[in-house]
Amino acid sequence: MSTSNANFKNKCVTQVNCIYCDSLLCTRGMKAVLLADTEVELFSTDIPPNRTVDFVASCYSTESCKCKLRDIACLKCGNVVGYHVVAPCKPCLLSCNNGHFWMFNSDAVSTLNRLDSTGQCEPLGAPAVSCIYTHARFLTAGLNLLLWGDLPELEDSENEESESPSEEECIR
Repeated sequence: MSTSNANFKNKCVTQVNCIYCDSLLCTRGMKAVLLADTEVELFSTDIPPNRTVDFVASCYSTESCKCKLRDIACLKCGNVVGYHVVAPCKPCLLSCNNGHFWMFNSDAVSTLNRLDSTGQCEPLGAPAVSCIYTHARFLTAGLNLLLWGDLPELEDSENEESESPSEEECIR
């Protein structure tokens, strides 16, 4: 599924960091919910977070669905920060999904909303604060949050390294 899907193009793009060591994990994060249990919030990305995480342990499935999963850990500190959907099950593929197969657990990461052209980032608000509300708040200050619909489509050969923001582009 394309990240330009109408259901997801107005979602904010986030930078995802390891909560344990503050290492940058990815710059193309999206706030999401678990398809098998929509009460569970997490963050996902559409491309492999190269050189920031690695697989740990073996593949497994959960009771809620038959997706084949494998945990991922931060390469800097070794803590598990999420999982990769190695093989999605048919019900998950057929449901409304964002096409992302790299998931980050909300309790293992910190996030920053990315801005489109100002070169700054803003800490992501509480779960109840919507992107639209935050976006409106920034518009009055002359800053615009980067939305998924504004990201260019990725080529198969592209990876996370080409999207990494410089230190100037992300100020806490």
